Amino acid sequence: MSQTVRTCPEGSGRTLNEAYDTALLDLDGVVYAGGSAIAHAVESLGTARSGGMHLAYVTNNALRTPDAVAEHLTELGIPAQASDVITSAQAVARLISEQVPAGARVLVVGGEGLRVALRERGLEPVESADDDPAAVVQGYGGPDLRWSRFAEACYAIARGVPWFASNTDLTIPSGRGIAPGNGAAVEVVRIATGAEPQVAGKPLPPMHRETILRTGAKRPLVVGDRLDTDIEGAFNGEVDSLLVLTGVTDGPQLLAAPPQHRPTFVDADLRGLLTGQPEVVEAGDGFRCGGWTATSRAWGRLELEGDGEALDGLRALCAAAWTAAGEGSCELDGGKALARLGL
Repeated sequence: MSQTVRTCPEGSGRTLNEAYDTALLDLDGVVYAGGSAIAHAVESLGTARSGGMHLAYVTNNALRTPDAVAEHLTELGIPAQASDVITSAQAVARLISEQVPAGARVLVVGGEGLRVALRERGLEPVESADDDPAAVVQGYGGPDLRWSRFAEACYAIARGVPWFASNTDLTIPSGRGIAPGNGAAVEVVRIATGAEPQVAGKPLPPMHRETILRTGAKRPLVVGDRLDTDIEGAFNGEVDSLLVLTGVTDGPQLLAAPPQHRPTFVDADLRGLLTGQPEVVEAGDGFRCGGWTATSRAWGRLELEGDGEALDGLRALCAAAWTAAGEGSCELDGGKALARLGL
């Protein structure tokens, strides 16, 4: 389990789909980007499923309903049912239902996913601050969400109505690049009101609780592309994680990760579910993985020697960087080493 201070990525002699009973997969940046599947996702997930691994899709994106997400996955060639999908909308709806009366009205700033999740909890979605809401909930509403929706939230919050947010991801991957996420929209309301929302989504406990309740996972593996949501959520939930480099996180961010953002395993994409993970070992005053040896030198400079698979070099660099950070070196220069790896 992953609550110790990690100083290097772990190895695994077994393939990850054999070592863990359930993959808790993020969607945006892991399975798809925009409307298209990420390379190797469809075949990798199919193989993992046929080998007995349960696949659950866990997303902070509250816009779409579980039915819509499952339909999209199935169209991409990844068969899924609505029950396989857990969203931050479901997590925040449960959180709200525990604090307001049954049947209460909730002002929605977001998309259909929030409305469906609220109704599932016996709550009534409304559109105006004048509808006497017992709570305000804000979730990702897509690029066409109108500015007037933020105003309605502000009017209600100014009257003392409690404010909830599905998640606070500042960005979201799209087919054209990185776009503003719900966290950016939450900042608009925070600045205007001075209030703070209760947040349900990754990396916070309400989302992990919702995921475990709905999947019944006994030995889950969180799979994600973001350090501050997926990986930190796994850390908070004391479960292992696999970071894939198909979304937001890049090499420099991974090297600079604080303890709660360090994944158990690192791989290029979802093919990492189907393989073991190479061991990172101490070698002299550095760390070796595959054909690479990484060392932290004076002034926080990271050096890399050897050759082989680029990912092995990255794993060795992580070990050198994370160990040096634990010894008080807060400025680490890995630019040349990462450039040599093409990362």
